[in-house]
Amino acid sequence: MKPILALRHVEHEGLGSLADAFAQANLDCQYLDIFASSTGPAAFDPADCCGLVVLGGPMNVDEIDRYPFLVQERRWIRAALDADLPVLGICLGSQLLASTLGAEVRPRPVKEIGWYEIETTSAAADDRLFRHVGQRPTVFQWHGDGFALPDGAVPLAGSELCPRQAFRYGRAAYALQFHLEVTAGMIDRWLTEPGNCAELCGAPYIKEAEIRRRTPSELPRMEAIGAKVFSEFAALCRERIEAKD
Repeated sequence: MKPILALRHVEHEGLGSLADAFAQANLDCQYLDIFASSTGPAAFDPADCCGLVVLGGPMNVDEIDRYPFLVQERRWIRAALDADLPVLGICLGSQLLASTLGAEVRPRPVKEIGWYEIETTSAAADDRLFRHVGQRPTVFQWHGDGFALPDGAVPLAGSELCPRQAFRYGRAAYALQFHLEVTAGMIDRWLTEPGNCAELCGAPYIKEAEIRRRTPSELPRMEAIGAKVFSEFAALCRERIEAKD
């Protein structure tokens, strides 16, 4: 069975609860640690997998001198879109998807790190994944940049601090600026990772203690939403396999 390919930019930003959804759907998912070489692996063929997940990371989409693999990664995303492969971009992955589609990605005036409310659009109610999200869920965020809406994309969610939080492009490509996939262990690791700690020190309006205080009550509600959303994405990937058989 062809696997889902997950592009990982840093070791501590993994699949989280997405892995559970794929396992429940009897789908194999393989990490590709794109940071492990300066330019990334040489080739990507959408026919070799049933879905593509582009995970988060601390880099910006335009830091191609420092991270040359970002150029090739956009080519891979473009190839996946052209092949109508299910694509899920999370945080940096959402920004790379937007950039690949020609939309601007730039720093937001205020970083969102921790628990924030988003609001879904009217289109979300009829969307296969976002019909499960509800109108004003609270989700976990960790980003300083944001994307504009690509031409032809369907807006699915936004917030006061970041007007574009999610979109769908075509039938099966999704961008999520927020982190539905995080687990309690991931949040703890992110809050203690040295690079992230430095970022928090540079944003004194973000309070680590407040994030930790809210996590026990907010995380279970978000996990319930994420389980439904990721189950639907897994179903898209399984349908890809069945269509090719």
